[in-house]
Amino acid sequence: MNVERRAFRKSRPILAAVVAGLLGATALTTSFTGSAAAFPSPDSTAGKGFDACTAPASNVMDTWLASSPYQAVGIYIGGVNRECAQPLLTASWVSAQQSAGWRMLPIYMGLQPYCTTSTKPYRFTAADAATSGRAAADDAVVQAQATGLGTGATIYSDIEAYSPTDSACTTAVLTYQSQWTQRLHALGYLSGFYGSLGSGVRDQVAAYDSTSYVRPDYLWFARHDGVATVSDPSIPDTYWPHRRIKQYSGGASETYGGQSLNVDRDQFDLRPVSWFVPFGNFDSDSGGWSDLIARENSSGKLYLYFGYEGALPFMQQIGSGWWNGMDSITRHGGFLQTGGEDVIARERATGALWLFLGDSESLALLGFVKIGLGGWNAMREITAVGDFDGDGFADLLAVESSTGNLYFYPGHGKSLGVRRLIGTGWNAMDELVGIGDFTRDGNPDLIARDKANGDLWLYPGTDDGGLPYRVRIGTGWNSMRDLVCIGDFNHDGTYDLLAVESATGKLFLYPGIGTSFPVRVQIGSGWTTNYTPLL
Repeated sequence: MNVERRAFRKSRPILAAVVAGLLGATALTTSFTGSAAAFPSPDSTAGKGFDACTAPASNVMDTWLASSPYQAVGIYIGGVNRECAQPLLTASWVSAQQSAGWRMLPIYMGLQPYCTTSTKPYRFTAADAATSGRAAADDAVVQAQATGLGTGATIYSDIEAYSPTDSACTTAVLTYQSQWTQRLHALGYLSGFYGSLGSGVRDQVAAYDSTSYVRPDYLWFARHDGVATVSDPSIPDTYWPHRRIKQYSGGASETYGGQSLNVDRDQFDLRPVSWFVPFGNFDSDSGGWSDLIARENSSGKLYLYFGYEGALPFMQQIGSGWWNGMDSITRHGGFLQTGGEDVIARERATGALWLFLGDSESLALLGFVKIGLGGWNAMREITAVGDFDGDGFADLLAVESSTGNLYFYPGHGKSLGVRRLIGTGWNAMDELVGIGDFTRDGNPDLIARDKANGDLWLYPGTDDGGLPYRVRIGTGWNSMRDLVCIGDFNHDGTYDLLAVESATGKLFLYPGIGTSFPVRVQIGSGWTTNYTPLL
């Protein structure tokens, strides 16, 4: 195991009160603040919106909110091909509109493909599509933050119509958009794609299940037929469910309350994606690299292993020796929606469940809250699964040891709701892993191992927070221990798995492809049973 401390990050002390006063002490509290986020919000459903070339004056927005059928507004936040000036598009304007009740749809008009049929002058080529997509995402985030749109917002890449017969150009567009999406994810934002049905949307649909590209999270398609719907025969219903906008009319003047605007009309059906809070990147480095946490059992210390370019080259202590008092530890994103990656642990002596609040700046766990009273020692395989029920908060699953029942515990930030039975016979399974949206269908999934034969099973999640069926995705996994999802460790758009080979102590990365883990790569050694659990 590599025990070097990361050279380019300062080592900061762990809060002494947490170390000294966990058991029986008054819990510390940490206040997280977040900037304004763009549509969709956790309660978003369907409605009408419009987009205008220039952000309208506040008095016009107030009048339209009161008089028009519209609830959302598309705003052009930046890009070299943005045509209209935006003298009013400031953070204060965005904040005022959101406070009034408007939903923001940020649009970025960047470089266009070289085969575009539009008149946009600035374009990318097949050779520089990848670098152009990443650079566009970097700039889009700068522009979004300048207008007060913080992490978790969705930014739509506007790709105008292009030649549908140029296959090289199609590849270039898919590459550009894939890199745009991957980079936005690394920066904590979600990706949207705007395009026409005949070219951009056609190609995104064709590449939906491709493992060569990272698909956008939301789809905004243009079809000016005057029909206010988000459905279209060319887009399968199972593609981007509840993550669509249709621009059904363009360039028309409308008047409400005496205020006129020239607008494109939109119909939306938008809900949050299940991984609204990305997971894996504890230190929130700008590269978006996933990190690993492990406990050293001989000392009880908790260590953070920094991910970087597919490896774990550095480590730093983030918890002192009392972590040996915890007999179940798990991690999967931010349970409070904002701030850093949090950790949940069960206290061995009392069976109480504690939430430890992660802070990416100090690289520490800066507070703790009891979220479960004594009695959690009746449960095993306590597993963080992300936002399993789609309400914007991370949730838990756990197996009741005496019955084998699998229970779902809805998260509410600093507390858990009433549990719900979602499965029986789970005493046959171990190594439960919340794998995020592994199948890329908008719902978080679960992986579990059959204790008897080592078969690995994928349980795809559903919109209503269920696990109705399973698919075998591996055999012989009884030779591995400490299976843990590490987020998108290799930045290919699909969540990955780490596991330790019990006999050798070697640490392996299993890159996911959305259906299985066909290969593995050794990324460490010396991970003996002294280092467990991994999270």
